[in-house]
Amino acid sequence: MTAGYVFPPAPLPFLPVAGRREVFPVQRIFCVGQNYALHAAEMGAKAGSAADIPVFFMKPADSLAHDGDILPYPPETTALHHEVELVAALGMGGANIPESSAAEHVFGYTVGLDLTRRDLQKQAKEAGKPWDLAKGFDNASPCGLLIPAATLDGLPRGAIQLMVNGETRQDGQLADMIWSVPRLIALLSRFITLQPGDLLMTGTPAGVGPLLPGDKVDAHIDGIGDLSVTIR
Repeated sequence: MTAGYVFPPAPLPFLPVAGRREVFPVQRIFCVGQNYALHAAEMGAKAGSAADIPVFFMKPADSLAHDGDILPYPPETTALHHEVELVAALGMGGANIPESSAAEHVFGYTVGLDLTRRDLQKQAKEAGKPWDLAKGFDNASPCGLLIPAATLDGLPRGAIQLMVNGETRQDGQLADMIWSVPRLIALLSRFITLQPGDLLMTGTPAGVGPLLPGDKVDAHIDGIGDLSVTIR
């Protein structure tokens, strides 16, 4: 007898790819905390060094949202915060990936938002509990158009910015990341076998802050593109 499904599986989340009809299927979303020293400082933490192991956490793949979406304000929070991030999408997986070749595993890059229920995160931190409900809610991971790495001249570089209702909130430089994209991939692959379709959200610069219903959020990364969402 051939095994089947008890109920139809949900469609696989995906990202559109610039210049291609095919879409990029998303398997998992990995995130890194406090990859910019000024953001660590505004969160009351001491910045790490490239020699340290950063804090990694995960968001469910079905928390993905897209450019132009109208996102509902999430329940059980009064402190929804924005965090603009460079997102690397892996086209190849592996374990114990050398840093020297880690960039070759990246299929493409995009602009992403790590939306956070900051009040729930604060409560979890103070109680020594996981952050899952603060980070992994519906529509918590908007991402833009995926730009193939093969079309770029090396690693992304330049400004990473976010505006709310036309007002600049975050304005940093990708060069300020404590752990580079290749370094993050190499370190993460020491702990888990990475797979094609994994996303890596690489941390946010300083200037995170609250969002209110009706806010329009515009994010930008030089050479990668833009992402716009509205909070319903």
